[in-house]
Amino acid sequence: MLEKDTDTIDVQQPTGSLFTHLQCPECGATYDTSSLHNTCTNEDKSTLFAQYDLSGGLTKDILKGRPANMWRYKEFLPVMDAANMITMGEGFSPMLPLQNLQQVAGDNEVFIKNEANNPTGSFKARGISMAVSRAKELGVKAIVIPTAGNAGGALSAYAARAGVKAIVYMPKLTPDLFKNECRLYGAELHEIDGSIADCGRISTEQAQVEGWFQIATLREPYRVEGKKTMGYEIAEQLNWELPDVVMYPTGGGTGLIGIWKAFDELEALGWIGSKRPRMVAVQSESCNGLVKAIQGNQTTAEFTDGGFTIANGLRVPKSYGDKIILQILRKSNGTAVSVPDALMNEGVLEIARHEGLLIAPEGGALWQAFKQLKALGWVKPQEKVVMLNTGSGYKYMENITF
Repeated sequence: MLEKDTDTIDVQQPTGSLFTHLQCPECGATYDTSSLHNTCTNEDKSTLFAQYDLSGGLTKDILKGRPANMWRYKEFLPVMDAANMITMGEGFSPMLPLQNLQQVAGDNEVFIKNEANNPTGSFKARGISMAVSRAKELGVKAIVIPTAGNAGGALSAYAARAGVKAIVYMPKLTPDLFKNECRLYGAELHEIDGSIADCGRISTEQAQVEGWFQIATLREPYRVEGKKTMGYEIAEQLNWELPDVVMYPTGGGTGLIGIWKAFDELEALGWIGSKRPRMVAVQSESCNGLVKAIQGNQTTAEFTDGGFTIANGLRVPKSYGDKIILQILRKSNGTAVSVPDALMNEGVLEIARHEGLLIAPEGGALWQAFKQLKALGWVKPQEKVVMLNTGSGYKYMENITF
């Protein structure tokens, strides 16, 4: 049995959340908000997505005076009781325009949305904050996660703050800093000889035996809800005018899916129009199944694992949400690009030495992918581009060569 206290929520401090139900995008099945769910129980086993009643005519005025963190959008988030918000100020990361590399960007206005400013140093804080908050709200006492690094550290920190047990499965090849981070926060760490896919398989098996709640990427409904706040922020920080291109380093792809979901919700609210950015998934050459799927006009990605990459978060052989990611890329007229480790490393150094930002190798991959797409003419003159740097380069010092 899953470790939890109750199947109902006694709300003491209402957030005003408009969360109504969970829904499977494949078969349309709906699920209630007061019980624990992972994926759809029907044959498709799809990710479940939170749905909201956005018909009430709320305006942007509700944001005035609210703290600059992801909870400013609380009506469109799934936590019902403010007492269950496990927060350390995550969200509202800065949107930084290029300064000294503008000569490379040319006539394109390029922004780095720097997620390194989040607690635990990465964008994972958003999704984990939301997942842990909802788990607490639903009475969960032990949470397990497979991770390439950052998500494990984030769960360890947020679980400690929530007073719940964290169990982390991580590949042995992950830099020691990520492992020690989990240990310092008091998590139970298991090192696995393999990739995150192996960690996912083993952790799921153990979760069923031990009664832990599994929050693997896109195998529960709430991490994507935290990640979608990046989309809300992109819109708000650009004065509710979406950019022409959004570039996202894509391992599991929760953030890319979440950002697209945010844009749809904002349009339903009447806060933005129907214009959408072209979405770009950037992968490591080591795990570039989405790139191959785009090139081969496939609807799903094949399992692709070429081994170690300096961008630990991009060593995801096959995303659980690959079908949804590919749908978004095609619907947005976007694309997928892969970058080798050597170029990622060069990208990190170039941004550090010219922009004063020590970004993660995943962010270095974005910069190199931007230059490729610009050279090909795919990024057009005068277009505005947002790159999501998902973490701090300080956490990757074992991987970066300089």
